[in-house]
Amino acid sequence: MVDHPKRKSPATYADLQALPPHLVGEILAGELIAAPRPTPAHAQAASVLGMLVGPPFHFGKGGPGGWRILDEPGLHLGSDILVPDLAGWRMERMTRMPESPFFDLAPDWVCEVLSPKTERLDRGEKLAIYLRETVPNVWLLNPASQTLEVLRLTSSGYLLLAVHTAPGAVRAEPFDAIELDLGLLFSSPADNLSE
Repeated sequence: MVDHPKRKSPATYADLQALPPHLVGEILAGELIAAPRPTPAHAQAASVLGMLVGPPFHFGKGGPGGWRILDEPGLHLGSDILVPDLAGWRMERMTRMPESPFFDLAPDWVCEVLSPKTERLDRGEKLAIYLRETVPNVWLLNPASQTLEVLRLTSSGYLLLAVHTAPGAVRAEPFDAIELDLGLLFSSPADNLSE
């Protein structure tokens, strides 16, 4: 992460736009947080997960549909600006895409891909914002340990439903209508070719 000196005034959207393209910026509690683009393992886990849940849930191919699944959407939630690795909205809540360059409607599901540099932030400040905004489901995907933590919002906070470890097929809420092969998230395409 790139550290910034303490500011007297809260960071603004203009501060985010001024960041160089090799950084991902967020504003949490008025503080500008900038981090380098994800590592290849991080990017692969997020991208492959999107490819697995997209067809059955976003498009309704081989699954129930009814979702909008997006990579790295800009979320403007109160004064906080977040960029989860993946997020999904049920179609009945977001009937059409916003015309603004960001989303001010909290998602129904987010997935944060953890890295050594972002894990504290993802488990701390960002998870607290998702709780405040009542995001029903959060996934924490860890390429280093090849695990998926599945959290559900309850009246007393987030409940850890399961910790799944790759390889293996799992059903994970809210996408438990299909099995996900966790091994695909962390392996190279060549590892998955059949002989």
